[in-house]
Amino acid sequence: MTRSPLAYPLNRSADLDAGGAADLQTDIMRFMAILSLCLVAIFALVQSIPLTPIESVRVEDTPVVRTPEPIIVTVPEPEPSAQPQPAVQPQPDAPPVEKTVVLTRPKWQPKYVPAENPVASADPVIEAPSPPPPTESREEGFTLRFASDAALMRAVASQQVGLYAIESGRAQRMTVSESRVSFWDASTPNTFHEMKTSTVPTAVIDALSRTGSTASEVSWGVTLPGKMTMQLDELMHAHRGGSLIIDAGGEIHWEAK
Repeated sequence: MTRSPLAYPLNRSADLDAGGAADLQTDIMRFMAILSLCLVAIFALVQSIPLTPIESVRVEDTPVVRTPEPIIVTVPEPEPSAQPQPAVQPQPDAPPVEKTVVLTRPKWQPKYVPAENPVASADPVIEAPSPPPPTESREEGFTLRFASDAALMRAVASQQVGLYAIESGRAQRMTVSESRVSFWDASTPNTFHEMKTSTVPTAVIDALSRTGSTASEVSWGVTLPGKMTMQLDELMHAHRGGSLIIDAGGEIHWEAK
């Protein structure tokens, strides 16, 4: 194989061109590397600088440290030493003085003292005897009556009590109308309290005689409401006998015979 004489110059120029491009590329890369190192150094320097500003410390905000006050210690003064008192020398005792003894005779006293007679007062006080308390009658039994004729009329007129004249097969009830006493036929009450004829007022006996009945032939009976009946029973249990008196107000009280 033969080599052409013209081939060398052509290839050499090509090598020269290739070598120049390679050197230029190498220089550019070196420059970029140096530039990168500079940028890295700058960035590292910038990052080390604090971003927040440092506030200045005011004098007023600085805590003031107070100086402790000096403690004054007082040294107690030494007490003066007690001076020894001079010893008192005992004086010799004076000779005893003899006293004169006076003898006295005891006074005679009787063994028995006579009792003193009481002096009677000039005006003797005489106590009045107290009245004896009311005593119940020894006789057993009760008598029912009214305190007065007006009390009977008022109690019958207000229908607090009922007064009946009862005889065989007939009963009449007393009524009061405008102060006028009259009797009307009525049914015999189941329970009643008997009154003596001597305790019935004369006006009531006269009114009964106008109906044709005789007072000596009838029995007088009184009917009481529940309250007065209870009061009457209590008085009869509390006493053995006496008078049971009905007043104008409808109250019953006991009196000894």
